[in-house]
Amino acid sequence: MAHVDWTALAIFVLLFGFITWLGFAAARWRRGDLNLLHEWGLGGRRFGTVVTWFLVGGDLYTAYTFIAVPALAFGAGATAFFAIPFTIVGYPFLFLFFPRLWNVCRKRGYITAADFVRGRFGNRWLALAVTITGIVATMPYIALQLVGIQVVVGALGVSGSGFAADLPLIIAFVVLAAFTYSSGLRAPASIAIVKDVLIFFTALYAIVVLPIKLGGFGKIFAQVPVQKILLAAPSAHSTGAYGAYATLALGSAFAVFLYPHAFTAILSASSGKAIRRNAVMLQGYSITLGVLALFGFFAIAAHLDQLPEFARGFWQFGNNFAVPALLLHIFPSWFVGIAFAAIGIGALVPAAIMSIAAANLYTRNIHKEFINRNPTDLEEAQMAKWVSLVVKLGALAFILFVPTQYAIQLQLLGGIWIIQTVPAVMLGACTAWFNSWALLLGWIVGTLVGTAMAIAAHLTPAYPLMLAGYTFPGYTAFYTLLLNLAVTIALTLVFNAISAHRASPDETLASDYQA
Repeated sequence: MAHVDWTALAIFVLLFGFITWLGFAAARWRRGDLNLLHEWGLGGRRFGTVVTWFLVGGDLYTAYTFIAVPALAFGAGATAFFAIPFTIVGYPFLFLFFPRLWNVCRKRGYITAADFVRGRFGNRWLALAVTITGIVATMPYIALQLVGIQVVVGALGVSGSGFAADLPLIIAFVVLAAFTYSSGLRAPASIAIVKDVLIFFTALYAIVVLPIKLGGFGKIFAQVPVQKILLAAPSAHSTGAYGAYATLALGSAFAVFLYPHAFTAILSASSGKAIRRNAVMLQGYSITLGVLALFGFFAIAAHLDQLPEFARGFWQFGNNFAVPALLLHIFPSWFVGIAFAAIGIGALVPAAIMSIAAANLYTRNIHKEFINRNPTDLEEAQMAKWVSLVVKLGALAFILFVPTQYAIQLQLLGGIWIIQTVPAVMLGACTAWFNSWALLLGWIVGTLVGTAMAIAAHLTPAYPLMLAGYTFPGYTAFYTLLLNLAVTIALTLVFNAISAHRASPDETLASDYQA
């Protein structure tokens, strides 16, 4: 170990030890039979408004978010602030669509989005497409949470080579795997409360102290280059950065609650009313995220790239080391320990929910649908527990043996893929008009074209769409969602004209969608 801050490390370890105990103790919280999948994987659907607020917030605002958004502001500037409007725009979708989905899922015993699609449209292959999309989009997300832990452990001065360098990640994996296996969704739900209290304390304390230390907001913004404060003005024949920013925010808003971990957290709520209340209350996290995004500008004002704290971590973590280096440079050790613990715990909460969500998908929509159609309740729950371990092991292996950049690129592709489930899941909550095969073909076209566009854009979020001599840089996921919808609507009209026959009748009723 070199440059170890022992005070910060001790506080980090103590808080990490506390949430480890809490994760195991959560098995006895709101006690239920954890040999039932809905109890293990959805917490028995008994989380009220406040717990759901912590759980969904802890699920969406991850450790990587709190590191990557300020890092993007530090490196690229104003573009990073798309994260604020995207969450604000996303919450009306949560308010409008997801109480309906919660109602029908509770009444029909659905546990995953693919369960709903299978029941609504009666097409097992469409449900399989939703399942595969969810699992593949989730895996790199879990890996990126482990990157968050890597960054803060490295910032604490814990270093080494070979096995010693990987040991902190392996310990975190063992802890995560153990309490998720034993406590299910109750573990991240209880830990999320601790994590969010630490995050809010860190953000509020830092937003007061940092401007004082750096000479005030006027001095801070005076030192940030203008090109980082404002988006570049578009040229005469292009929407430029404006179009990219707007479509990135809007496309992300469509996709965010369709990720399996977000869907799982929402279905764990005790009522549709609790979801609606959270659509209003979760704006508090958007404010906190805006505060944390400013840390990127604070890092610029502190001339962070000239500091030894930054140079020490830059070679491995790049701009992702901006926030840890800023905290190390400005704050006392006790605060650094709390802040780093908040980030580290902020990795465990979403990683646990993600692994549970992926396990639920595999168990219900692959294993039960195609391998063992009549498992007992115990067999179903046990399968999900084992799969959750495999998912976490895969994410750990990815981080240990594959460059981090690939996880970031796959997470970008995951956003393009998951948005292709909007017609079947979100719009499916309102209408069964779409033909299931048209939905499947729309998903295929959107996924393939989106992947090709992302590769052509060198795996960056924006694709320069050219029409009639004009260039419209925009979020690839948003463009391909429009393409998906166009294909789905056109083919639904064609297929419905040929035959009104469905592969299987819609098993849901209109009353299922109401409270």
